[in-house]
Amino acid sequence: MKLTYIYHSGFAIETESCVLIFDCWMDPAGVIPRILSTTNKPIYVFASHFHEDHFTKDILKWRTDNPTLSITYILSKDIMKRRRADKEDADVWMAKGSVWSNDIINVYATGSNDSGVSWIVDVKDAKNQATIKRFFHAGDLNNWYARFLTDDYNGGTIDSEAFGVIDPIKDEKQFLGELKDIKKITDSFDVVMFPVDGRIGNGYTRGARQFIEQFKVGLFIPMHFVVSGFKSAWRMKEFTDEYNIPFWSIERDGQPINIEKE
Repeated sequence: MKLTYIYHSGFAIETESCVLIFDCWMDPAGVIPRILSTTNKPIYVFASHFHEDHFTKDILKWRTDNPTLSITYILSKDIMKRRRADKEDADVWMAKGSVWSNDIINVYATGSNDSGVSWIVDVKDAKNQATIKRFFHAGDLNNWYARFLTDDYNGGTIDSEAFGVIDPIKDEKQFLGELKDIKKITDSFDVVMFPVDGRIGNGYTRGARQFIEQFKVGLFIPMHFVVSGFKSAWRMKEFTDEYNIPFWSIERDGQPINIEKE
């Protein structure tokens, strides 16, 4: 199995039976053209929410430009509600709690404390339909206001120049509530893609740390760090090491990693 970092929160996962593409916004290293020109496997394209750094209508051209390929678009419903795409643009529209499956994958749309959804995607064995690999892509699920949760913070709202009026404790409770709901489905993932965004400020790894405290993770992959830089995301490795969780220290756009069979 080959996993490629595209950009920001964008990833491509090439398995024996299919290709999964998550939140492809920009592709500076040309990952997508390579995949589209070399694969004959079914392709499943996901977009977690309407934000411009997670969804662009350009992805819809892939099927038009490659009519011989089987491409299925699985999009969060908020993209349509925000009029970023039309109903006919997606094969599957999903909101939190939705489940969709075929003979190749199972998809669970789980929640977010920001916009749209997060994704659990199971790739199945063609013979017995058992799950071979289970992936989690967080979208914009994260503890975004962690920097305000300092020892001298006594609760209540904060008027932040960057975010406006916020309630950090309320948002953290929502975030932890979403993790609790995810845990009702599963407590274990083979691969997790999760925001580690240095722009949050102090405590920017807090959400990711809270995630690995609650779930078994085979491989942790940081994302959403494009502004703060690759090395900022590596800060999370110190914490994954404490849990003996492998960590991918991504160094460049278009970088691949091979994941061996179990």
